[in-house]
Amino acid sequence: MLVLLRTLIGWHFAWEGFVKLWWPSWSRGGWPLPRWSAAGFLQNATGPFADSFHTLGASTWMPVLDVLVALALLLTGLSLMLGLFTQTGLTVAFVLLALLYVARIPTLGVIGPGAEGNYLFVNKDLVEAGAVLVLLVFRTGRIAGLDLLLADRRRRKARDATGPAAVTEAAS
Repeated sequence: MLVLLRTLIGWHFAWEGFVKLWWPSWSRGGWPLPRWSAAGFLQNATGPFADSFHTLGASTWMPVLDVLVALALLLTGLSLMLGLFTQTGLTVAFVLLALLYVARIPTLGVIGPGAEGNYLFVNKDLVEAGAVLVLLVFRTGRIAGLDLLLADRRRRKARDATGPAAVTEAAS
């Protein structure tokens, strides 16, 4: 179940990154919208670091930041789905989710414009961050994934490298 949870979270991250990088947005009327940018999100931040987020949102670095965020989402998602560099992927996922949460901590308890629900302190970003922490603690890369296969391969190579030498030393 932990590996399934890791894969689902990985899919969520990878899909968000893919869409932000390659998929154009469309209005309800069928007109193309400008490419995704984090500028609007950052400029509307309400959390304790709102001023810092506002400054970043108005920065000339936004096009670079947009690409970096989308790539981070995509690579983190692939890492989690494949079970490759799992602990690093989970750490990046947690940092991204924590930044999202801190930028807009839900304190109103009422439905806001464009909101999916009625949140008071706990929203989907916080829940997903909690799930990521569980996966970090249980080190799911050791349960299944490419991390496990690479670790097994390293162990076999180490055993094979020491095997004949150990036999020769024991004989002398």
